[in-house]
Amino acid sequence: MKTYKVAILGATGAVGQEMLKILMERDFPVSELHLLASARSAGKKITVAGKEYTVEETTENSFDGMDIVLGAAENDIAEKYLPIAAAKGAIVVDNSSAFRLHEDVPLIVPEVNPQAVREHHGIIANPNCATIIALVALQPLHAYANAKRMVVSTYQAVSGAGVNGIRELNQQVGALAHGKEVEVNTFQYQIAYNLIPQIGGFNEAGYSSEEMKMQNEGRKIMGNPELCVNCTCIRVPVIRSHSESIMVEFEKEISVEKARELLQNAPGVKLVDDPQNMVYPMPLDTTDQDLVFVGRIREDMSNHANALSFWCCGDQVRKGAATNAVQIAELVIQEKER
Repeated sequence: MKTYKVAILGATGAVGQEMLKILMERDFPVSELHLLASARSAGKKITVAGKEYTVEETTENSFDGMDIVLGAAENDIAEKYLPIAAAKGAIVVDNSSAFRLHEDVPLIVPEVNPQAVREHHGIIANPNCATIIALVALQPLHAYANAKRMVVSTYQAVSGAGVNGIRELNQQVGALAHGKEVEVNTFQYQIAYNLIPQIGGFNEAGYSSEEMKMQNEGRKIMGNPELCVNCTCIRVPVIRSHSESIMVEFEKEISVEKARELLQNAPGVKLVDDPQNMVYPMPLDTTDQDLVFVGRIREDMSNHANALSFWCCGDQVRKGAATNAVQIAELVIQEKER
């Protein structure tokens, strides 16, 4: 089997470290692996699967000879370095939002539009975590009945804001338990025992940047510029795994029974749908694995023809970020070896 020289940009962050772990889990054919981060992190040792790696400072020369670069850095770092990596011949799979809506950059969920990997010009974008989780669940239903409108509410874990989000929730829970003051730094308000209906800044219409991603990215991935999405994104005091309540209107009639049948056999999906016996997706059950759990499937009661509602949960650090990126890299090497 052919092997590849791989670099991870932003390797010391939560997503970067998960990418490293998943490369090992999935036996990605790596001949060389370079972990790139800031000068502050250079020299740090990271051990995965019994093998120790040393973090390197990112420079323009870091990408010389690389075949594949996985991006797990913030937008400014991605914009600075990843075009350089692509210009030097590497194929880049980037998790930031920097390139997602560029016309010449494919935006890929492998269970939805794997064929788009053939359209890249050196950079491929990884979608937003909530978009990935929603579309993995939606795709088998869309392929059968053609989705035309979605109403989505997302319930997003604090780890979506990085390690500082986890620390802040844990600090606040501990402080409140001991009658102490909470610290509010990462989120707009106290997140412990609270919900915050804001992720990102708001536009003039009152929608947050996170809410617009579901429509803009969903349209691009599904190849449907007419897809209508109304989304509300909420930060919740959960450590890991995002949950989503989704109502979808379809062009074609689709029953609950047909939806269950389609989801039962869909790639990347686990059907968890027996509410009478209290069986339904929950974030605790979806953490640290790669499937999107789907349940609570029911006909829409609000007089919308051909509409279903369902609930889904998925690990936003893995399938919503790192695993999806590695799956895209696997598509890249499949195309190379055809």
